[in-house]
Amino acid sequence: MTLRLTTAGESHGPALTAILEGIPAGLAVDRARLRSEMARRQHGYGRGGRMKIETDDVEITGGIRGGVTLGSPVGFRIANLDFENWRPVMDPWTTDPEASSARRLTRPRPGHADLAGGQKYGSADLRDVLERASARESAARVAAGAICRMLLSACDVEIASGVLSLGSVACSVPRTFASLSRVNERSPLRALDPKAEKKMIAAIDEAKAKGETLGGAILVGARNVPAGLGSHVSWDRKLDGRIGRAILSVPAVKAIEFGSAIEASRGFGSAAHDEILPAGRRRTNRAGGLEGGITNGEDVILVAFMKPISTLARGLSSIDLESGEPATSAYERSDVTAVPACGVICEAMLAFVLADALLEVTGGDRLEDVVARLAAHRRRVSDFTVP
Repeated sequence: MTLRLTTAGESHGPALTAILEGIPAGLAVDRARLRSEMARRQHGYGRGGRMKIETDDVEITGGIRGGVTLGSPVGFRIANLDFENWRPVMDPWTTDPEASSARRLTRPRPGHADLAGGQKYGSADLRDVLERASARESAARVAAGAICRMLLSACDVEIASGVLSLGSVACSVPRTFASLSRVNERSPLRALDPKAEKKMIAAIDEAKAKGETLGGAILVGARNVPAGLGSHVSWDRKLDGRIGRAILSVPAVKAIEFGSAIEASRGFGSAAHDEILPAGRRRTNRAGGLEGGITNGEDVILVAFMKPISTLARGLSSIDLESGEPATSAYERSDVTAVPACGVICEAMLAFVLADALLEVTGGDRLEDVVARLAAHRRRVSDFTVP
């Protein structure tokens, strides 16, 4: 990998930290845009109380000078403002036994990493697992993804997402980047269809009243992606596999679909593939912009499927690890749904993978070299189909 990202930090610890390595020198980092991406992750109807406590801001700790990348690793820190309320429980050096006991987690939540993580690491207090497995970690990924998006923007590549369905309410729109470009970023759910959004809001209210949670599907896309990113020559270089791994690493995402793969699997091959036109363009984009693990010049289009959040106010059947007896799963402050935020995180992960694949093709320690080499690459792949 040309790019590397490492994050650290717990949900209620002092801060999230991250290091993004491999960004070329000379990239102008827009602070307002960085803040905007962080705010987008916190946006959405159905979010929990923590969104009212914290407004995430990114403190750069290395790799940027005067708003421009230096070519060295970019380090950053996102403070957890709620840490002061949790200091007796989550302080790295000294914790209060009484406060820690009151916050101890021994009734694992089905669908969460609680029990599996406890079995793996042997912690008697599942909070050790919960704090890192929390979706709070995704704030660091969105920050890193914002910088990757700025690199892609310098190369004329755009990324967007929108809510395709929430619970049983679905939007009937084409799965295209054009549909994504019409999403109202200020709407409560960033849905692809404003009419369906009203029904989604009603479904969230109903779920909240029942102590339930809701998942959904998010359409994610990238426009003006050059052909030739990724490779067919080895399984771990196939770009659809790399994108799939990144998207499936997003909390609660359990499935991914490229283009119209599910529909195509139910019919004939003649209705599954994208016929080739002069200049190498495609008549359709059923493949979602990827063939053989390589981008084909069409928009990269995928759907990420997010399961309902595993923290339910009503609880589910579980066990108490202290007694071994049946119990109701513990409740932690949570959202009813976070599907719109999940879309923002998916955008960040797609940006990371595409930026990584782009840098593989262009190389270069300096942004000017990346841009020049990408322009040459675009000409080569275009000329390939011209006699």
